[in-house]
This record gives sequence, C-alpha cells and structure tokens, in this order.
Amino acid sequence: MDNQSIQHTHWNCTYHIVFIPKYRRKIMYGETKRDLVEIIKKLCEMKQVQLIDGKICIDHVHMYVAIPPKMSVSEFMSYIKGKSTLMLFDRHPEYRTKYGDRHFWARGYYVATVGNVNEETVRKYIQEQEENDKIEDGRK
Repeated sequence: MDNQSIQHTHWNCTYHIVFIPKYRRKIMYGETKRDLVEIIKKLCEMKQVQLIDGKICIDHVHMYVAIPPKMSVSEFMSYIKGKSTLMLFDRHPEYRTKYGDRHFWARGYYVATVGNVNEETVRKYIQEQEENDKIEDGRK
C-alpha cells in the first residue's frame, strides 16, 4: 500500500483490528452478517478510513484498515462499535431486547500495526478466517 496524504502529511498507518460480540456470541451469519458488512463499510467511509480488507466470522470481526493519523485507533473503534450497534438495532429491533440496549459488542479489541513487510501475511490470515470458521461449524 502506497503512502497516502492529507494536506502536508504523507502517511501509511495501517492496522489489523479484531473485535467480538459480547460474550463471544455466535450470531453473525445470514442477514446479520450482510447488514454488518454494509454498516461497517459505510461507517469507514464516513470517517475517511480505508477498509483494505476484512471478514465477519460467526463470532468475531477482522479488519485491515488505514486510519488517518489525525484519528486515534481507540477513537475509531469507539465510533465503529457504537454506531454499528445503533444501526444494527435499527435494522433488527429484536436484538435490542435480546442482547441488551447498546451492548452488542464486547468492551475490548485487538489491534496490531501492519508494516509493508507483513502486509501479505495479514491479508492471507484474514482471508483464511472465513474458511476456518466454516470448518469449525461443519459447513462447507
């Protein structure tokens, strides 16, 4: 990935981020999964964060993103998790009572910086997650 720029700053700040639903519930499949893909893409666009790659597995989300240096990773994650919960509850009102109002995602997340050296490793790992998820569930 080439360096990007904003005004007088050239940057290459890419991160591998993983986060889970509360209690690691196995609920992200079918319509919920499709809705979350759309919601996360839209929220990334709104914050001018480039979603380079990502997968939504049955009980966790992997994202490979480029976040501008003017925004912290924690600020971005608070935004993604907060807004995606509200948008998901708007589309699926039954989740509001089933999973607790405003408590769809667990509190923490995993983040690692990604340099140009291991970018392909991270991409391959994210792509393999969906296949591993299907094997664990017995689906093919």
